[in-house]
Amino acid sequence: MKISIQRIMMTLFFCFTIVSGFAQVKVYKNNSSYSGDVICNLKGDKVYRGNSSYSGDVLCHVDDNKVYRGNSSYSGDILYTIRNGKVYLGSSSYSGDVVFTIREGKIYKENSSYSGDIIANKKGNKVYKNTSSYSGDVDFNLSGDVTIEQFVAIWYAVKYCW
Repeated sequence: MKISIQRIMMTLFFCFTIVSGFAQVKVYKNNSSYSGDVICNLKGDKVYRGNSSYSGDVLCHVDDNKVYRGNSSYSGDILYTIRNGKVYLGSSSYSGDVVFTIREGKIYKENSSYSGDIIANKKGNKVYKNTSSYSGDVDFNLSGDVTIEQFVAIWYAVKYCW
């Protein structure tokens, strides 16, 4: 029986797709990787409290470029809208509603790009306070890579739900 390379590639592709759909990113406090220090976890596009995967423990979720409260898809429960690195409050696109801006691994206050307005910076999978890169200033760290929208959802969970 001859197995074609095309069939093998398709099988590998589908396996990867299935596994990546169940990939989980854990968010640890500070510089820890201890299971007791898990703040929240991201599974798919949902952020759960601690190590939970129970639907009642969904803190927020991502749908397209929006972060919603809990499991809701109601427009009144939009926490943030992300466009071009700018994070807007709710479903707004008004420049006065920019909560923070993410650019080149740095998180700036509101609509700023001034170095004095950096509230955090991300290097690799570690998020540091302000402009620091000192290990004692790690605010939280991730066990894997995330999209900008997922990062914003995690930021919300860490800053407002923990």
